Amino acid sequence: MKVLVIGPGGREHALIRALMADPYVSELHCAPGNAGIARDVPVHAVDAQDPEAVLALARELSPELVIIGPEAPLAAGVSDVLTAAGFAVFGPSKAAAQLEASKAFAKSVMAEAGVPTAMARVATTEAEAADALDAFGAPYVVKDDGLAAGKGVVVTSDRAEALAHANVCFEAGGTVVIEEFLDGPEVSLFVISDGKHAVPLAPAQDFKRIFDNDEGPNTGGMGAYSPLPWLPAGFVDEVMERVAYPTIRDMENRGTPFVGVLYCGLALTSRGIRVIEFNARFGDPETQAVLARLRTPLGPLLLAAAQGTLDDAEQLHWRNETAVGVVMAAANYPENPAKGDVITGIDAAEALEHVSVLHAGTSSDAEGNVVTAGGRVLAVVGLGTDLHSARTTAYTGVEAISFKGAQHRTDIALKAANGQIVLTGGNY
Repeated sequence: MKVLVIGPGGREHALIRALMADPYVSELHCAPGNAGIARDVPVHAVDAQDPEAVLALARELSPELVIIGPEAPLAAGVSDVLTAAGFAVFGPSKAAAQLEASKAFAKSVMAEAGVPTAMARVATTEAEAADALDAFGAPYVVKDDGLAAGKGVVVTSDRAEALAHANVCFEAGGTVVIEEFLDGPEVSLFVISDGKHAVPLAPAQDFKRIFDNDEGPNTGGMGAYSPLPWLPAGFVDEVMERVAYPTIRDMENRGTPFVGVLYCGLALTSRGIRVIEFNARFGDPETQAVLARLRTPLGPLLLAAAQGTLDDAEQLHWRNETAVGVVMAAANYPENPAKGDVITGIDAAEALEHVSVLHAGTSSDAEGNVVTAGGRVLAVVGLGTDLHSARTTAYTGVEAISFKGAQHRTDIALKAANGQIVLTGGNY
């Protein structure tokens, strides 16, 4: 089948690579793509957030399946326009994508569906925010209610910093969600949904802070690994029973069935599983690690979800290896990332056994060099027999690549590899 992937980043490159290995996919396109994706498949210079422009491209290419990667096109209604035109689309409608586009909406769905999550308040003024901060106490959790590319959250013990972030959101015309702090390690679980049925992928863990030891500001994600050897038995089944299916049923009951990836951001707290957030698409950088291990062809799975036949999908099969992905970010990321710096060593890294390099913020200059074009530039994924060997492989790939001001964390999956993640309370 012919497939069109919409999006410009590392998540989309991971999807492209998985689909390239799929024997059922005969032709593959991406719009707009990036420098790395352009090396693999034809790319098309289309604004991914412009529904009519995407529709025009789809009519030109006539794909059997359109996969929408990022959150912004979903919130812009690209899925709706394509679906109305008769295309099979993997990606929720604008109404269903409110699960990510509005944290307040997601909280209302979770409350109605009985999904375990943090206590929260929505604030629209400084006074309301201050009252909520005092009610929950430190550490303070303040979230921009709208889309913020994974960077609209502040977690701090400094009340003034928390209130300042809320005021920045208010000044931009937005609202904030203020929550109780959830203790315990975090887990990401992607759930493929056709609106009624659901299939979980393998859990992963990502790393949001820019610096080692989870220090510095939040980012879109500096690395990830999968599987998680420390997870308790039955974890995925519990998430499906208590989180995914209740949410999917509630969305269906609202008349906005969720078709696509329900990204469940979870905390394993002392009181059990709690939802931190929902996203309406594959997470970046977790997708790079998770799909590196998937043996089952991806195309038919996503097509079944788009067509509402996921109950007939085959059981998923996974490689035995462990995957570790390390993000290489631009100088000055996340505040003001540098652009236009030439990247060298990508081919040398990809020539290493069990290493793959997935492009996120890259483009090509006039001389044909691959250059930085965004905050998170590359994700280097290594496969190994365990976390230690996968880490070694990934970081060997990282060391082969260079560009001015490149930065990366050195501790991706390190605590898990050393057996330092401890679960307490709940059922653990």
